[in-house]
Amino acid sequence: MAMDGTNPPLWERPVRWPADGLPFDMRALRYVLAAAEQMSFSGAACALGMKVSSVSRQVRDFEDQIGTSIFERSTSGVRLTDAGRWLLDDIVPVLQMAEAILQRTSAAGRVEEGRIRVGIITTLAGGFLRELITSFRHCYPGVELDIQDGGRREHLRAIRARQLDIAFFTGNAPVAGCDVEEFWRERVHVAMAVHHPLASSNALDWPQLRDERFIVSTMEPGPEVHDYIVRRVADYSTYPDVTSRQVTVETLMHMVAIGEGITLVSEGWTSMAHADLAMRPLTAAEDIVPFSAVWSPSSDNPALRRFLSFARDLAIRRGSQRDQ
Repeated sequence: MAMDGTNPPLWERPVRWPADGLPFDMRALRYVLAAAEQMSFSGAACALGMKVSSVSRQVRDFEDQIGTSIFERSTSGVRLTDAGRWLLDDIVPVLQMAEAILQRTSAAGRVEEGRIRVGIITTLAGGFLRELITSFRHCYPGVELDIQDGGRREHLRAIRARQLDIAFFTGNAPVAGCDVEEFWRERVHVAMAVHHPLASSNALDWPQLRDERFIVSTMEPGPEVHDYIVRRVADYSTYPDVTSRQVTVETLMHMVAIGEGITLVSEGWTSMAHADLAMRPLTAAEDIVPFSAVWSPSSDNPALRRFLSFARDLAIRRGSQRDQ
């Protein structure tokens, strides 16, 4: 018993088997159940593909082991005694529960069932990540994908606390205590109002943006976007005009659409149509950003391993398509 007087969890309790093992062979229950269903040893033997004498002997040995008769025997067959009915009333639900447990365990091992808690930043939920989630759900409908929105620090804390199985971020730098694997890359795009002068260009480069007014959100991934803008504009010996707004990313995009400023988004945003927004790619090689998955190396979730394998296959297929 625990210090507070409560029972300890099941996994902490010692398993106490009888000193001499179980008082009967579990396999004998198979013969008992068949005989009870068929109401004869000959019918049970036929159903089990055995000799009648073998079934009769196994049932008799079982009765001897438990110390009571289960069947009344007659020339017309067998029928359950009161003790036999009590036995089956109690043991059949237990056997059905054990069968269900084994089926669920087997399904989890084959990743037919399970749950994966996936941390994302909403603004990254396009392109590769959207295809990954949609395709995995289609191929493994029994596996629940619990999608949780949040920021980088929040997701990393959750992974280390075993509250998240995996999260997706920009970058591919090592993360202490976690495994990191790059899965895809996206070109950075400039988002602006459709009536902005730069919207007439098919692509843009940083010299064209030096005098522009940028706006970013204080919410994730806004701080990361802010630092990226400062770093890239600094390459051209100037400091950008960047304003941080305490708004959601969705509200920020509406502000961009009405001409409050421009901002940067990942390529996945281009698949999200917005009539008042124009998205133009940045042409520099430095403006292709890696995206990675982060997870705990100590995770024992078989569904997570399947999810990672599925993501690797998808990354290979998409890479092959781009090369064609």
